[in-house]
Amino acid sequence: MKKWLGSSGVCVNQDGQLLMVLQGKPEEKKTWSIPSGGKEQEETFEECCIREAKEETGYTVEVVEKLKVKQRTYEQISLAVEAHYFFVNVVGGKRNIQDPDNLIYDIAWKDVDELKTLELTFPEDQEFLTKYLMKVSRQNL
Repeated sequence: MKKWLGSSGVCVNQDGQLLMVLQGKPEEKKTWSIPSGGKEQEETFEECCIREAKEETGYTVEVVEKLKVKQRTYEQISLAVEAHYFFVNVVGGKRNIQDPDNLIYDIAWKDVDELKTLELTFPEDQEFLTKYLMKVSRQNL
């Protein structure tokens, strides 16, 4: 079984909105995700998270804390996935798609009500992201 390692950045702005990207291969239906991608051999999971956020959104982020590690096995395609989720803050850059894989079609900040209605690339993240966004939004009030 092949193993895929990657990172995801959970970024919430001062208005309680989550940074999301619309993504997909040209022939696929486009779905929403938080900035994420595969870890390169020599980088840490934190470095992967920072690089992917920059590539997919144009924003420079800093890792604040590790939130969780998601592990899933997709038997039908013989793939084991380990994705590390980090809470990140924007510290620079500007909204700009510069994804070398050409899989990103839009960048947007989504509030909790919008998040509940979006079709996510990883539907299993819906509950986690909604609860986390609600928690962070309450803390900022």
